Amino acid sequence: MEYLVVIEKAENNYGAYSPDVLGCIATAKTVEETLALMKEALEFHLEDLEEFPEAKGLKYHLANGLEAELAESDLITRIKVELPELHEVKN
Repeated sequence: MEYLVVIEKAENNYGAYSPDVLGCIATAKTVEETLALMKEALEFHLEDLEEFPEAKGLKYHLANGLEAELAESDLITRIKVELPELHEVKN
């Protein structure tokens, strides 16, 4: 499954979050490190859930207020994560 991820530039580092997976964040010195840590954070965060949050995509989030939260320097991407097979996706 691919989750939308927002990467924000801070003064000395980058931070990332997914609007689909609340509470899951990562920070690092570079964009590449932040993406790698965010992938790990997503997989770790989702590992223990009985139901996975639905990956809603950019169009959904823009229509529901994400654009108002974005800064001009923010980056938006998707991260593919491997989900354990024993769980269901929550719609």
